[in-house]
Amino acid sequence: MREIDANTITPEVQAAWRGAPTPRMRHLLQRLVAHVHDYAREVELTPEEWLGTLQFLSGCARISDENRNEFALLSDVFGLTSLVDLLNLSPGATTSSVLGPFYVEGSPPLPLGGDLANDNPGEVVLVSGKVTDTRGRPLRGASIDMWQADINGFYGTQDPAQSDENLRCRQDCDDDGRYWFTTVLPAPYSIPMDGPVGSLFRATERSNWRPGHYHFIVRAPEFRSLVTEIFFSHDRYVEIDAVFGVRPELVVGVKPVAPGTALPTPLERAPVKRVDFDFALAPLRDAGAPQNG
Repeated sequence: MREIDANTITPEVQAAWRGAPTPRMRHLLQRLVAHVHDYAREVELTPEEWLGTLQFLSGCARISDENRNEFALLSDVFGLTSLVDLLNLSPGATTSSVLGPFYVEGSPPLPLGGDLANDNPGEVVLVSGKVTDTRGRPLRGASIDMWQADINGFYGTQDPAQSDENLRCRQDCDDDGRYWFTTVLPAPYSIPMDGPVGSLFRATERSNWRPGHYHFIVRAPEFRSLVTEIFFSHDRYVEIDAVFGVRPELVVGVKPVAPGTALPTPLERAPVKRVDFDFALAPLRDAGAPQNG
């Protein structure tokens, strides 16, 4: 019988994973064991504290469903999502940012120049730009997936007063990689505070606010998909994002549309403001990390 104590248990647990099917999986599991065990030793973790942690994680599981992922939110507020993004940046490509807990696959298609604003309150904003490779060449066959909160800071999937498809779309770019549509400017909002992560924020008195933003997933054949966000320079929360998703290069100005300004056509609705942003994607063959999205 092996003698296991506080000093010998870590290598024993690491050895238990030696049969993992790939060297990479074995490395990930064994290093995870090492760091988690070191943390428990460093902080002198008590059984009561560990039981409380397990109950917290169980609460995250109970509140998660197809429209909400509390574990994604937990990763976001600990900065782990952003760290993984930053460790896997592709040179020359647009910086990635957090996916967030409210992404839903299957957004409704929107034609070029289509309108998402509909009857949502708020000023109508033209969102436009193009998708290129890292050398600035337009990507034919590119598409964007966009979703956002409304003027009250709620996503359609979390607000019974909205349709699940409100303020989200998928759009195929034109042959020059261009996209454009109209919508409303999203409001800043609190992260969801009705679950375990919210309880943790209240207990620690952390700021729970995110600046307003548009979420994007940008795709093109033979290129790395990009998960990112666009933020606005006027937003008072841009310096204290609760999930550490803001990057300086993702912050843009919201410009007024002056009378007589040339706008892309067609447009279903006339905007009063505009946000312009171009995305650059890295080729899959040059990507040194797994594909996002």
